[in-house]
Amino acid sequence: MYIRLYGRKFSREDHVLFIKLLYELVTIPRLEISMMQGFARLLINLLKKKELLSRDDLELPWRPLYEMLERILYSKTEHLGLNWFPNSVESVLKTLVKSCRPYFPEDATGEMLDEWRPLMCPFDVTMQKAITYFELFLPTTLPPELHHKGFRLWFDEFIGLWVSVQNLPQWEGHLVNLFARLATDNIGYIDWDPYVPKIFTRILRSLNLPVGSNQVVVPRFLTNAYDVGHAVMWITAMMGGPSKLVQKHLSGLFNSIASFYHPSNNGRWLNKLMKLLQRLPSGVVRRLHRERYKKVTWLTPVPESHKLTDQDVTDFVQCIIQPVLLAMFSKTGSLEAAQALQNLALMRPELVIPPVLERTYPALETLTEPHQLTATLSCVIGVARSLVSGGRWFPEGPTHMLPLLMRALPGVDPNDFSKCMITFQFIATFSTLVPLVDCSSVLQERDDLSEVERELCSASAEFEDFVLQFMDRCFGLIESSTLEQTREETETEKMTHLESLVELGLSSTFSTILTQCSKDIFKVALEKVFNFAVSNIFETRVAGRMVADMCRAAVKCRPEESLKLFVPHCCNVITHLTVNDDVLHDEELDKELLWNLQLLSEITRVDGKQLLVYREQFGKILQRTLHLNCKQGYILSCNLLHHLLRSATLIYPTEYCSVPGGFDKPLSEYFPIKDWGKPGDLWNLDIQWHVPSSEEINFAFYLLDTFLQPELTRLELYALGELEMSRDDVQQSLAIVHNCLIGSGNILPPLKGERVAHLVPSLVSLEETKLYTGVDYDFSRENYRETIARVTRKLLRYILDHSEDDTKSLFLIIKIISDVLQFQGSHKHEFDSRWKSFNLVKKSMENRLQGKKQHIRALLIDRVMLQHELRTLTMEGCEYKTSHQEMIRDLLCLSTSSYGQVRSKAQQAFFTALGTYNFCCRDIIPLVLEFLRPDRQDVTQKQFKGALYCLLGNHSGVCLANLHDWDCIAQTWPAIVSSGLSKAMSLEKPSIVRLFDDLAEKIHRQYETIGLDFAVPEKCMEAAVLLQKSAHPESDFTGLGSEEIQLGIQRQKEKSAEALRNYENLVNMLLDCVEQRNLPWKFEHISIGFLSLLLRDDRPLPARAIRFFVQCLNHDAIVVRKVAISAVAGILKQLKRTHKKVPICPYEISGSPKPSRIQAGDRPDNQWLHYNSQSLPKTKEAWESCCFVEKTHWGYYTWPQ
Repeated sequence: MYIRLYGRKFSREDHVLFIKLLYELVTIPRLEISMMQGFARLLINLLKKKELLSRDDLELPWRPLYEMLERILYSKTEHLGLNWFPNSVESVLKTLVKSCRPYFPEDATGEMLDEWRPLMCPFDVTMQKAITYFELFLPTTLPPELHHKGFRLWFDEFIGLWVSVQNLPQWEGHLVNLFARLATDNIGYIDWDPYVPKIFTRILRSLNLPVGSNQVVVPRFLTNAYDVGHAVMWITAMMGGPSKLVQKHLSGLFNSIASFYHPSNNGRWLNKLMKLLQRLPSGVVRRLHRERYKKVTWLTPVPESHKLTDQDVTDFVQCIIQPVLLAMFSKTGSLEAAQALQNLALMRPELVIPPVLERTYPALETLTEPHQLTATLSCVIGVARSLVSGGRWFPEGPTHMLPLLMRALPGVDPNDFSKCMITFQFIATFSTLVPLVDCSSVLQERDDLSEVERELCSASAEFEDFVLQFMDRCFGLIESSTLEQTREETETEKMTHLESLVELGLSSTFSTILTQCSKDIFKVALEKVFNFAVSNIFETRVAGRMVADMCRAAVKCRPEESLKLFVPHCCNVITHLTVNDDVLHDEELDKELLWNLQLLSEITRVDGKQLLVYREQFGKILQRTLHLNCKQGYILSCNLLHHLLRSATLIYPTEYCSVPGGFDKPLSEYFPIKDWGKPGDLWNLDIQWHVPSSEEINFAFYLLDTFLQPELTRLELYALGELEMSRDDVQQSLAIVHNCLIGSGNILPPLKGERVAHLVPSLVSLEETKLYTGVDYDFSRENYRETIARVTRKLLRYILDHSEDDTKSLFLIIKIISDVLQFQGSHKHEFDSRWKSFNLVKKSMENRLQGKKQHIRALLIDRVMLQHELRTLTMEGCEYKTSHQEMIRDLLCLSTSSYGQVRSKAQQAFFTALGTYNFCCRDIIPLVLEFLRPDRQDVTQKQFKGALYCLLGNHSGVCLANLHDWDCIAQTWPAIVSSGLSKAMSLEKPSIVRLFDDLAEKIHRQYETIGLDFAVPEKCMEAAVLLQKSAHPESDFTGLGSEEIQLGIQRQKEKSAEALRNYENLVNMLLDCVEQRNLPWKFEHISIGFLSLLLRDDRPLPARAIRFFVQCLNHDAIVVRKVAISAVAGILKQLKRTHKKVPICPYEISGSPKPSRIQAGDRPDNQWLHYNSQSLPKTKEAWESCCFVEKTHWGYYTWPQ
């Protein structure tokens, strides 16, 4: 949590101590698996940036990790059902080893070789295990002076092994991965030349290409082929150096496979080839970055003799460019080619961009081959930054930009969706990189410009033309996508998915263009868009939304000038149309009124300070329109209220220009051509923030007092039965309340209330962390959040008692409850989608060669904003107060109501709330289980179903039926089984049967073994004490006294004892449930399934359960027999005696000395193990004097220690 918000803001000493403490915690042998994964993920996060801590700062032992992997990944008990591990555990553990690997001690390599060499026997499965361990654990980042203790110990042995195998066994891939890592970490210290031909031959073979007329039959699962990523790592690490051998072979490789890239060729092998093409350039860029731009760290640098020269880079680009240009038009799409070109253009733009442009210009001219156009445009987007910035290699690059933009305009085409979207992306990308300023006047004033700069200056006169033509295109697009044109009367009025994507593309592109415009061009564009919006009347569903978005983009860029045009106009029209009071009662409103309301509600999403000038007009409009009878009308008016409140109260950046301070300086001082393609400067971002002033806060509270207060009063009177309201009126009032809440959520303090105590005993304080997010709450004013909560609860009771079928009002109440609980200024799902799109844009425009966060300024500002939102959304570990408890109980009540849609909406809100508050599940579970009790007569089938859904949970949140806690499981599992006797349960209803199936399946899928032993070893305590005493930063925290530590140990013993009691109680309760008479067969099966999950490897099952499973072995249902058979196998494993073992010395038995070097296969010292038909032990004495070793692989390679 702290790391997500602040990064690694702590001292190096603390960093090391945190790592040591977590390392001790992760390797506790009896640790519950879910805790182990939590610690491991945190440890990975702390070790992720290995340049921060050198080997001198930190040393970690390797053996505890190995023992943990052996215990978990090669578990002897998991396949018998005695341990249940989550699926993710393997990848987490492997990543953990990777992160710890650079810090293993220098003698580790030798110890590992002694440990795992005896497993190497190619006729046995242990070979795979040995090589996997070597690949994971062997350290390769030792400094050169320690190489004799590092890879020199095993390199010749392993490479010899690799050369000698021919039949692609499974472990060969792991060996290649190890060599690739070794090569990358030690460039210049290993001579690969003797093996290069062999390496390329094997890589080519591993691509599994079909050759010749009779197809080579390739096994269906290509499990044994090399991983392309590692093959690429290996190749890029061997490039360069004095001999240039690798480049020669690489050119040969591409010459031989170039024809497979032709767009007409297709097959299962194509994905691998494309991956190779995409990874190679990025690998070379990464290596160049490491050699030329990266800060020097403790890791071994590349020696001068082996660094890549400019000639090496040119040769590489020349050998790969032809296949890439073919792959642009591949059947799998042009994504890989575009990524490859992006990286190649960073290295050699003059070799890469011209051929791409040669293909692009003709594609822009043709009308009949849309695929060719989309493919070339996506590739040009990839090289855009290299094209625009020009640089020493390709100075004439920027001159291509305007011709490309002008020719791309016809792509804004209402009939071809994919072409339209890629054109928007293309135009947006180029206009983000370039200030659209007309510089042609500079030609007269200055004579010190270069040839290219003069050309650019005269070309920049066309920018205005371009912007206007683009707008004409957009207007054409809008006019052809109105509702009347695209569908019949009867169909839906909502936007289709494609239309909403086009809307998004259009608005973001237009807003980018206007952000980058000079003032003069902006004025012309504003005039044009205003005239278009005012002279037409649009329907509000599709076309209206697009036009309103364009207007909003204009107003956002320069609010002052734009609001002067729009606000007075819209206000006049609306006032004029609502002069007559009859309008208020019309069911269908005038189109012009709706359109102007929509326009006004969109253009208020701008900098709040500029809106204050017009506050009188806004107030009047809201008073005229909030209570319109027509739903469409009052919803638009609510949006206006919502946007006014948001603009006034939130904190957000007000501009995203590519140069701080904008382009409005005179051309004599500022020359925009210099800023083409310039990255933002992270240290001088100069963000202009909107922070709500006291005037704006007053305006917001004026709106709330004027419009929210009366609604709350009316609803309260209605809930007391003192006022008659129609359903439509209730819905209207609720809509106004909801919009006020999500508009001003940022300035309303969270709910107060007592903490719900006694949910868990704890020695540490469970208070929530309060983050400061720039808002100072004004406690002297009324907290509307509390009022809304109070009124909504009363109203909910009244509606449920008097008109439960008013589902639309219930939907609004559910929204209001969930926002009262959660909303502090932004919604989680919106934040997630913005985070995703930010990452996509960042990927498509980053410069991996120079690194150092050289992103465009707009992206950097966006990232800062996301960080601010992350802080406002941080609700982790909230205290669970009585006010929350009441709201969550209301949600539970709605989750079990009689209407399906109400139930499903309420359940989603219910699950989100459960995930937010600490330990609230313990408080809620008994209430949910009430509905399943077999002795209750008053539960309806709807309530029963709702309760089951509440236990099941949604796919991402908590699952109440399966919390990792003995207290909770001991309640829920028996309740699920005995609910089979409830009156409301009927197996005739397929939906209920399906629910029980899903519940059982989810519990089986998600269950992980829960710990019984919570003991903490001494070593962990020692590490923790060191962390307490740490001197940076100084803290007034005095260490724990011995009494407190004793109390902790006492508590932990009690906890373990209680867990054991709970475990045995649960087994007995489940057995009691099964033995009830007339329990339906389905529940008997569910119960037996639950019992089988409770087998463990650290406690034998109670005797009663063992008898039960043995009796089930001949049950009449085959499902039960199968479960019983595997359970009894597990029970036998629990009760198995340990075998007696006797140490022996192989050299004494064989009478031959220890061999001086490693020799695999038959040797004198393992002769006595061989099967020999001459001397079989046929007598009793011979049998007893015979020596047995049960592991077949021992002694083949070496003997274990």
